[in-house]
Amino acid sequence: MSNIHVAHAKPGAMPAAMAAVAAPAPGLTRGLVLLLAGGAGLSVASLYYAQPMLGVLGPEVGASAGTVGLVPTLTQLGYALGIALLAPLGDRHDRRSIILVKAAALGVALLLAAAAPSLGLLLVASLAVGLAATMAQDIVPAAATLAPEAQRGKVVGMVMTGLLLGILLSRVLSGFVAAHWGWRAMFVLAAGSIALVGVAAWRGLPRFAPSTRLSYGALLASLLQLWRNHGALRRAAWAQGLLAVGFSAFWSTLAVMLHEAPFHLGSAVAGAFGLAGAAGALAAPLAGRLADRRGTAWVARGGIVLALLCFAAMAAMPLLSPTGQLVLLALSALGFDLGVQATLIAHQTLVFGIDAGARSRLNALLFVGMFLGMAAGAGLGGLLFAHGGWLAVTLLAVLSSLLALGVRLWPGALR
Repeated sequence: MSNIHVAHAKPGAMPAAMAAVAAPAPGLTRGLVLLLAGGAGLSVASLYYAQPMLGVLGPEVGASAGTVGLVPTLTQLGYALGIALLAPLGDRHDRRSIILVKAAALGVALLLAAAAPSLGLLLVASLAVGLAATMAQDIVPAAATLAPEAQRGKVVGMVMTGLLLGILLSRVLSGFVAAHWGWRAMFVLAAGSIALVGVAAWRGLPRFAPSTRLSYGALLASLLQLWRNHGALRRAAWAQGLLAVGFSAFWSTLAVMLHEAPFHLGSAVAGAFGLAGAAGALAAPLAGRLADRRGTAWVARGGIVLALLCFAAMAAMPLLSPTGQLVLLALSALGFDLGVQATLIAHQTLVFGIDAGARSRLNALLFVGMFLGMAAGAGLGGLLFAHGGWLAVTLLAVLSSLLALGVRLWPGALR
């Protein structure tokens, strides 16, 4: 496939001319979109395979209910760190080469997790998985670069559907595999799927010419400049990060909660809750089209309100029977996943339109905010559940969603 070309600039410069990044490639076929969506989904799924398995994984590696929460926390922190330090390289180097290198590293990290004999080594592997899984954040800007401007929200929405389905269905798959073949088998299977993604990317992805010639140090320094210069970016990152706190707190504690009284349910049932959230992921292209037509602010605020209402509904669980509680959990998961995903699509569409020559860096800043929120939610969720039960987790989700809505409603937050 032919290369994507950009305007040339003087070394070390980051001029406005770099916004002439790449006319959309005529080779953006349905097959290529599916490759991008599948690659994003399978790579980011690696971050979530462990969550439904925590109830059975913890005792096997000698971790208590409190310390086993460090597994998803380290994974999310690794992802945030990788986004900050590695994702900006997509503006400086060929994204295709970066994706291939990260695919190899992610496969090795997953195999290390499968072989981990203790919690300590599993935590190291979890951090490495988070770092390498940032290949998803090279794939999404690649899709935005390839897409025609008038269809960018739609194309990003389609790729994000793959990414979000990867997040949600990963829990279903890992719960089932862990229940039948053990948690180590899940990590081996995940490594195999990433190997297939690497081969497909090697064969199917075009090369991407860099949009800047900044050195690595200057590239990282420009992150601060972009953060300072664009209020819309700051609001998007803050709002998405706060919303992610409640999202992560729910999914990081659900398996442990269902493992205890009155449910006494295994990893397969905990993973099956991902099916409810996956239904919401299918609406991602619709959110992208609405962002193209109605504006990103409208979609972002609507998504936050929907998530807030669903989190708040879970406060009624003590009033219901165990069966009623499970139904309410499933309905809430469907609703808040839809809200979180719609908000993310709106925020991505917004930041990709700020500066075409800095899409990898803008996307990195948005996702650093989001995954710092994810890490905080995983850590706080486990701590609050251990000391205050499920109601404390629910209150955390409601409070963080209210703060996210406040960011989007703050005077001047019209974009």
